[in-house]
Amino acid sequence: MTDKPATIPRATSENIIAVLSLLGIGAYLVLHYALDTGHEVYTLSLNAGLSSAFSEIYQGQFAFPIELVQLPLLAVLALGGIPLVYQLGAKLGQGDWGADLLAGMSIVTAVLLGEYLAGSLVVLMLSGGVVLESYAVRKASSVLEALAKRMPSVAHRKSGDQLADITTGQVHIGDTLLILPHEICPVDGTVLEGSSTMDESYLTGEPYMMSKVSGSQVLSGAINGDSALTIRADKRAVDSRYAKIMEVMKSSEQYRPNIRRLGDQLGALYTPLAVIIALSAWAVSGDVIRFLAVLVIATPCPLLIGIPVTVISSISLAARREIIIKNPAILEAIGTCRTAIFDKTGTLTYGRPTLTALIPNQGYNEQEALILIASLERYSKHPLSRAIVAAAEKSALSLLSVTNITELSGEGLKGNVAGKQVQITSRKNFVEQHPDVAKELPPVTGGLECVVLIDDAYAATLQFRDEVRTDSSSFINHLRPSHMFDKVMLVSGDRESEVRFLAEQVGIEHVYFSQSPEQKLELVRNETKVAKTVFLGDGINDAPALTAATIGIAFGQNSDITGESADAVIMDSSLLKVDELFHIGERMRKIALQSAVGGMALSLIGMVFAGLGYLTPVAGAIIQEIIDVLAVLNALRAAVPPKTLSDF
Repeated sequence: MTDKPATIPRATSENIIAVLSLLGIGAYLVLHYALDTGHEVYTLSLNAGLSSAFSEIYQGQFAFPIELVQLPLLAVLALGGIPLVYQLGAKLGQGDWGADLLAGMSIVTAVLLGEYLAGSLVVLMLSGGVVLESYAVRKASSVLEALAKRMPSVAHRKSGDQLADITTGQVHIGDTLLILPHEICPVDGTVLEGSSTMDESYLTGEPYMMSKVSGSQVLSGAINGDSALTIRADKRAVDSRYAKIMEVMKSSEQYRPNIRRLGDQLGALYTPLAVIIALSAWAVSGDVIRFLAVLVIATPCPLLIGIPVTVISSISLAARREIIIKNPAILEAIGTCRTAIFDKTGTLTYGRPTLTALIPNQGYNEQEALILIASLERYSKHPLSRAIVAAAEKSALSLLSVTNITELSGEGLKGNVAGKQVQITSRKNFVEQHPDVAKELPPVTGGLECVVLIDDAYAATLQFRDEVRTDSSSFINHLRPSHMFDKVMLVSGDRESEVRFLAEQVGIEHVYFSQSPEQKLELVRNETKVAKTVFLGDGINDAPALTAATIGIAFGQNSDITGESADAVIMDSSLLKVDELFHIGERMRKIALQSAVGGMALSLIGMVFAGLGYLTPVAGAIIQEIIDVLAVLNALRAAVPPKTLSDF
């Protein structure tokens, strides 16, 4: 697992340890230097004896001389050092030779040699690194909790003229349910009465508001439009589509990819080298104090503090750019990802229909037809109406007055426009009602269609597509040369014609369509086994895939579920912000490496002097603090925005 589950409780305990360390060291410095008191020596004696029934085995006394002034430091080492050393010992038992193990060794050695101030300083440095990073990370609620909270707990069951509220768990197959305007559908079912629209985009990938009339299928989790619907429950709540997504989400949470932190990678090299220098100094000189001095100055604070400060600074910069970083580890890893996987609706497209073609029949020209159609459509709430009116506004057309407007299920929209009877309906309804002239219609293409009749004669066909973002093509085509991506994929739950159309528009070769959340999850898992992946999506059906990818980026703020499952959230729906995130991560890694490697290089020089006997443990701790300040000052540069954060 990544740091998410374990960071919060650990950070809480280390907050306490860091405060305790500051208080203890401060109290010692005041007593020792400001008040010059507490130098009386007290001896703690312990008499011990061990004997058997036959003879005495051991009899002796242990004596521990303690200065009163050292009591605050002993409290720090006992209450703070022991828990930290225990945690590090557990990591060592798991084969983790991270850089912070040096700090644990320093604490133990300092206690054994009576260098309590040096040991306390190391406790402060060790706990301070985690505190700094945890300060930058807000606690995120569970994805599964967010999924569960989104679903209604109550359904409205109809029985004759009676309406009763029941829990969704009490819904049985065949029950008649009422879905009120703007409510979330509780179960999968079939519409019995009513006419409305539903937003299913976050579940299916379909970018349009879907019309629902008698006989239409509805999905649990979809949001109802402005009118009430009466449905028949076809599945129980636990078997419905939304519940299945929750099951897939549980599975993906258990196998979230692990991102190895930059500090751990560097520490795996630095720790053995520091131990070798410390042991060599002890072996050559015979002075164990040199061993401690080397370990103290080797304490990897540029890793424990310098890198977290760089992370915090980068998180701050990202937040100012409307990018929320939920897992700081991704800033270290984003520059190493080599496969980019994109959802379609709402990411590379705007998730809204646009009029792509108006094909007039003989006797009509395009502009005249659009004026009549848009004049009528501005009075409709149909999902495609806005696209038609927008096309007329773009052409600066003056719309006409309309009378006798009707909009009935199965017939479409009708009205009188400038003395002409205009009707807008679907291809299916037109073919059923006018089979003799169906051959006049243009061939079926991808996207959605409307057929227009003027004075009961076929006049035009309107074709719609999900609107492609203006910067999608340039963004996709700059990923390989600018960010070293080897593979770019388009994975969508939408229809093949729509997905392939978008892929051709933006230049993506690897295309997967009609993908369920389960299929998306499996695909992302397989790709992540081959190379580190970035997945960009915005729907509830993307949540499992966002979790399974090395880095999951939620696009937009429309779904709290997607945001909870992602490592980063782009609040402003713009691909420019995604590119800025890439650059912030790559820049953070460079600055972090400068702070860490530069700090370690200075520490290595200090280790040599300590090994030669020129630095005491306390002097080593002070010099290490100076190195820390330099590393932190460099790390703070990450918060300063450069001249540009994008290159496309």
